[in-house]
Amino acid sequence: MVKIIAINAGSSSLKFQLLQMPEEEVIAKGLIERIGLKDPIFSMTTNGEKIELIQSIQNHQDAVKILLHMLIEQKAVSSLDDIDGIGHRLVHGGEDFSDSVLITEEAIAHFEKLSDLAPLHNPANITGIKEFQKALPQVPAVAVFDTAFHQTMPESSFLYSIPYDYYKKYGIRKYGFHGTSHKYVSGRAAELLNRPIESIRLISCHLGNGASIAAIDGGQSIDTSMGFTPLAGVTMGTRSGNLDPALIPFIMEKTDKSAEEVLDVLNKKSGMLGVSGFSSDLRDIEVEASQGNPRAQLALDVFASRIHKYIGSYAARMNGVDAIIFTAGIGENSDVIREKVLAGLQFMGVYVDPDLNKIRGKEAFISYPHSPVKVIVIPTNEEVMIARDTVRLANL
Repeated sequence: MVKIIAINAGSSSLKFQLLQMPEEEVIAKGLIERIGLKDPIFSMTTNGEKIELIQSIQNHQDAVKILLHMLIEQKAVSSLDDIDGIGHRLVHGGEDFSDSVLITEEAIAHFEKLSDLAPLHNPANITGIKEFQKALPQVPAVAVFDTAFHQTMPESSFLYSIPYDYYKKYGIRKYGFHGTSHKYVSGRAAELLNRPIESIRLISCHLGNGASIAAIDGGQSIDTSMGFTPLAGVTMGTRSGNLDPALIPFIMEKTDKSAEEVLDVLNKKSGMLGVSGFSSDLRDIEVEASQGNPRAQLALDVFASRIHKYIGSYAARMNGVDAIIFTAGIGENSDVIREKVLAGLQFMGVYVDPDLNKIRGKEAFISYPHSPVKVIVIPTNEEVMIARDTVRLANL
């Protein structure tokens, strides 16, 4: 038995889980928010109890120190020697990493060169890696990339129809994201279907504030909705998803905004927030829609219709589909969205039981037993995937 910490470091946050492997038992989990800002919050759940502290956390070094201190104080570990490995989420691995990798100084230098592909995420992820190296220098660490799972996409899926030199010189292509989640739920789906993953065609719908769809054939990603950045694909909480690129200079001209300002609008003020006019939170939108708010109803319809179209196109791409998976916050909990997304797909063998579809946050089949295409709700677990890869690559 070994203990692994799975880490997801953001610019002002640090999410963590301590897991016992190979049992995959969560010993402790929590979040440090508002690092370097006013009133930082440390929260952790262990032994069935939740602890919440508000105290000075000036930087990620402070965050790592308080995390390790609280793990000992709350008896999640008896000492730091109990920690056998650290797994770090890294958003972007470019084309260079098709699998997770053991972290070395050479690897970190490589990660830093890729930061221009994910300037908002990779530097924060790397900061987390370096701070844990200082605190636990002898503990092996592994980087797990959001993009790695999608490196099996063929050129016909990942290339954009722009000058080929842009791809060769600048790495401009579709990379895809949420790969750790898509990999986890596709493996779990194969177990639930009791079939080897090499024999099944899956469409995975990771639906949260960020959302992406993946076509997974024989356990490999062959296409996915997000692109060069996580802005592409379906409508999301605050992100526009796909649109005509000619709109960007048009909006610049009409609003007197810079390209950077327009991108900020597309990333932070669009999606369901932009359509509804009042919220990016699907729960708020569902409440308003149920009370007859037409803009809220429209936001739900736009969101669901984009996902619906991807399912149809990916089923065509794989010459059929054996199962459709719903995961992440919305996918796991919103029967309204699942119903809207799947409406009208009977022609391709999707028959959903309305009573089973009422499930929230639990693993379950929601299709009728006779449905040729199974529909499964599977809560994602990226931390378990990070821990598994840490055990594998660190030979623990």
